[in-house]
Amino acid sequence: MLDVIYFPTCLVAFSAFFTYYEVFTGHSAMSIRAALRTGGLVALAGGSFLLGARYGNDSPTLKKLHAATAVSPIPPLATFPLVPPEGTKPLAELGPSRASEIMRYGYPGFDNLRTFEDFVLSYDRKTRTAHWVCEHLTPARLIYDKSVDRSKCEFRPDSSIHKYFQSDNTDYKGSGYDRGHLAAAGNHRRSQNSVDQTFLLSNMSPQVGRGFNRDKWNDLEKYARKVAKKSLNTYILTGPLYLPRKGDDGNKYVRYKVIGANNVAVPTHFFKVILAEISPGNFEMECFVLPNEVLPDTAELSVFYVPLDMIERSAGFLIFDKLPSDKLKKVNGKKIGGFCEQ
Repeated sequence: MLDVIYFPTCLVAFSAFFTYYEVFTGHSAMSIRAALRTGGLVALAGGSFLLGARYGNDSPTLKKLHAATAVSPIPPLATFPLVPPEGTKPLAELGPSRASEIMRYGYPGFDNLRTFEDFVLSYDRKTRTAHWVCEHLTPARLIYDKSVDRSKCEFRPDSSIHKYFQSDNTDYKGSGYDRGHLAAAGNHRRSQNSVDQTFLLSNMSPQVGRGFNRDKWNDLEKYARKVAKKSLNTYILTGPLYLPRKGDDGNKYVRYKVIGANNVAVPTHFFKVILAEISPGNFEMECFVLPNEVLPDTAELSVFYVPLDMIERSAGFLIFDKLPSDKLKKVNGKKIGGFCEQ
């Protein structure tokens, strides 16, 4: 008579594996379950058949196998509570998430997403700065609350990010670089919490100070607010770029400096894409790339216009790709007939 392996033990082992996968990776194991359900059970059944055929019920081998698998139930794995970004309020106080509105026209990616009160961020653990930050502005949301005090804001690490991948204030100290905002603090003064969140270091990137962060980049932030004040809705996507440069040998290289003990990457350039709904269902877009260096005060912002696809190809993701092509009327001040007219 054929014998079979004790199936409950195998199922417990599989259950423990899936629990471990979900707890420690943060991803659903449903796809793995589906993939293994058929193949795994067939393999178990096949293995049971062969073992049963080879050994009888009283076989010492099977007795040892049963004894080895007769273990006490596996204790439940410890779970770890999610740590919300520092400075956030309980969801009950915030009301419905604004993420769906902020990201209405598409997520550029889903890597290490962080949703804040007024912006959404994708964090790059390798560079210790963001892949991108997306904001949604309206004239009403730009009205300042007079009780908001920027002087109370403090630059601080984002506690929702594992300490191995955080940047710290000490990384910037003495580096010669500013902690440059990606989501501008001036865009989010409706509440103290909103502006506080823009000072998390996950929203910062090393920027040249005088001549860039405090000057031309600041001019661009002010310009974006000016656009938002006269538009129905404005969506702003901002992030770093690491662009190749030709070396002395004629080859191109991507090289960038890192600062501090955490090796925070210093981008070679920064981009900002402004998508403004100027009238119901009609949009205009402006795409900027600025080198992370001292820039002349006399330079017009239009000097830094680039095609949208240049940013997308360099950054490695699509931008506002859910916007219907017939809704976009202008790009960089020029009328177009389609979304990505080349």
